[in-house]
Amino acid sequence: MANASETGADGARAEHDPAQPDPRPRLQKALAQAGVASRRACEALILGGRVEVNGEVVFEMGSRIDPEADEVRVDGVVVQLDASKRYFVLNKPRGVVSTMRDEQGRPDLREFTDQVEDRLYNVGRLDTDTSGLLVLTNDGDLAHRLAHPRFGVQKTYVAKVRGRVTPAVIQRLKDGVELEDGPIRVDAAKLLPGGTSKSHSLVEVTLHSGRNRIVRRMLAAVGHPVDELVRRRFGPLHLGTLRSGEMRELSGAERGALLSAAEDGEDHAASGITAGRPGDGKGAKGMRGVAARGNPHGRNGER
Repeated sequence: MANASETGADGARAEHDPAQPDPRPRLQKALAQAGVASRRACEALILGGRVEVNGEVVFEMGSRIDPEADEVRVDGVVVQLDASKRYFVLNKPRGVVSTMRDEQGRPDLREFTDQVEDRLYNVGRLDTDTSGLLVLTNDGDLAHRLAHPRFGVQKTYVAKVRGRVTPAVIQRLKDGVELEDGPIRVDAAKLLPGGTSKSHSLVEVTLHSGRNRIVRRMLAAVGHPVDELVRRRFGPLHLGTLRSGEMRELSGAERGALLSAAEDGEDHAASGITAGRPGDGKGAKGMRGVAARGNPHGRNGER
């Protein structure tokens, strides 16, 4: 049973002069200020053994923490104690380059980030002709970690492809196809109802590869070139009903799920964990984005 007032993030005993006031906040106050719940509710979470500091359960109500050094979790979900860190999701339109400044003068992300005072970084990239979910944050360390291939964050795409896709084609994607840079297979794939016509099909694919234009190359390899592509999910985050060109700040639940995915080095969504509000003891419901049937760009129409 850990005492957060005695140990730091590396497990070493924190140095503090007992003759001087301790400037570190009490655990329940830090949780309340982070938006987890009211002070009283946070006290109940601590007493219930649902709060961990640096991997150990803390029961002591008077425990103090270092918000800059200690990792705090509620029900396994990381709590962001630094209020200066901000996280957004953008529904990137087609034709916009995934960079903060394009040397060729093409539309870039500044159109959306200029409305935020903080300097934002994009987590990974989307091709210019691909639309959908892009994470933006002023947390440069998180952006670097989530974009690194070793984390293998799962992403889900909806593709409008040429031709009628059969179940055999879906199975080929699952079994794997050979590309010029090596074999690759999706984690999941399915035909979406209402998206099939004489000339096109609507396919949803989920994979964790970060290879360049990998979804387009895979679908072309099985005989179905992509006409339109939109990313609907990145790790535990879903695009939902966010319109093309719109940006919104993450909720506390989404922020916790994203931080947990980064800290654990795995995709929590792949493990069945959705973005739950810290303290509710279960994944939040109603956050799952539903692909627009017959049109991956929803209300904005094909472009």
